[in-house]
Amino acid sequence: MMTNLFSIFDPSTNLLFLPLNWISTFIGLMFIPYSFWLIPNRYYFFWNLILNKLHKEFKMLLGNNPNNNGSTFIFISMFTFILFNNFLGLFPYIFTSTSHLTLSLSISLPLWLSFMFYGWINNTQHMFIHMIPQGTPGILMPFMVLIETISNIIRPGTLAVRLTANMIAGHLLMTLLSGTGPNLPYYFIMILVIVQILLLILESAVAIIQSYVIAILTTLYSSEVN
Repeated sequence: MMTNLFSIFDPSTNLLFLPLNWISTFIGLMFIPYSFWLIPNRYYFFWNLILNKLHKEFKMLLGNNPNNNGSTFIFISMFTFILFNNFLGLFPYIFTSTSHLTLSLSISLPLWLSFMFYGWINNTQHMFIHMIPQGTPGILMPFMVLIETISNIIRPGTLAVRLTANMIAGHLLMTLLSGTGPNLPYYFIMILVIVQILLLILESAVAIIQSYVIAILTTLYSSEVN
């Protein structure tokens, strides 16, 4: 029986009619107890090094505004959450929650709305100035305001679609290739296995890059309202 190709992304596993696939979103919490060990291990040192690097980079992007103290923890937490969900989706039989707009839009939209409310309430003049780049001719100002407004409104959608599309594309390609395995000769199966391993390495890199890109872009959007 032929099924829809995108059915691999549907949350269909259930117990007593309760969907269980979304529980995979919280599996990343299992890694937190490592940071509470009395004697830190190599995993803790490695992860702490990454978080410190991200903290310094996000702090540099946000500037020295005292109102931004502690803001980096929001973006570091978001980076960690997306990274764990991207990686866990590469394991067999674990649902990839970041391949759904339900999750990615739920992350980007509230953050964008909070930035907009904060900027327009506290820095109204700065938000108006930001709509017109310096040196814009007077005749082009209405068009620039319209373009900047549209580009600002679609930001949460572009963040969510970027993450979702990149996660779906790799998983679909791996599914399509694996589905051709039973129909291939034995010598082609070895080539298919090598290609799948290379794709898995590529998807691991995409999982890291996409979580970093989402965190960096959100930090830049936050710095624009101050």
